[in-house]
Amino acid sequence: MLRAKRLLILMLIFILSSGVLILSCRSGEGPITAEVVIMPSTNLPLDPSDPLWKAAPKHLAKLIPQDLVEPRLMKASTQEVQVKALSNGANVAFRLEWIDEVKNDLPGPAKFIDGCAIQIPSKVAANVPDPQMGQAGQSVEITFWRADWQAIINGRKDSIKELYPNATVDHYPFEAKPLEKDPAAQSEMAKRYSPARALGNGREGPRDSAVEELIAEGPGSLSKMPNPTGAKGNGLYSGKGWSVVILRSLPTDLNPNTRSQIAFAIWEGGHGEVGARKMRTGWVPLLMKAEGELSKNAH
Repeated sequence: MLRAKRLLILMLIFILSSGVLILSCRSGEGPITAEVVIMPSTNLPLDPSDPLWKAAPKHLAKLIPQDLVEPRLMKASTQEVQVKALSNGANVAFRLEWIDEVKNDLPGPAKFIDGCAIQIPSKVAANVPDPQMGQAGQSVEITFWRADWQAIINGRKDSIKELYPNATVDHYPFEAKPLEKDPAAQSEMAKRYSPARALGNGREGPRDSAVEELIAEGPGSLSKMPNPTGAKGNGLYSGKGWSVVILRSLPTDLNPNTRSQIAFAIWEGGHGEVGARKMRTGWVPLLMKAEGELSKNAH
């Protein structure tokens, strides 16, 4: 009798599990996975709303406050980020989605910007670096997206008139009429009034990308990646939160059916998060599937 009850329980578990899988297949939604699974795909859409993302496996990465180094974040904000991943064998695209009820993409005094980042070890190895931005001799590669950069890419001008609509500008020297016929002189004059940009600081001002590629060997060591991978990013705000696609080259030595690690970070501008004040994950297992796995999982 006891054996029959156990068998019945096992059958019920199987039926319920199968029902979830069937429902998932019928709705076109990919399964929820315990690790970030990179599925093979010919196309890598930058549009977060592209239908191709719907069937990709989804990982729910739980976030924790960064409370290890100053400036710490002591109060939790964003609870989790949903992650999907696709690769064409040369590049990999990650789609991150999280809840944020207030859009923060306008810079200014006492204003902070929404953002997200992915972090991958520079080398696939058994001993991974510390998840808190790596460690000496074991670097990590970080691709960082910001909402204000996205707004610039989407067409918002980076000027006082755009950032402060009620402000009145009498005259910008680099907009003087005599300079209109000499673009080189106009550009040089503009640099004089943008000292940070003149010194090579490209974090503010006009941009051609919504992401930045960085490298680190521990907290406080963040710097520009010496050999950028040509990463791209695109984010959409729904009114309830952000969906962002970050595309970069496939990590070195990450091959089909091999595992590595990945970590994520989210900045909620409305919560005063900036720099080290962020929500983050530890290392999350990262698995790259081989060609043909997509069609197997679809059935």
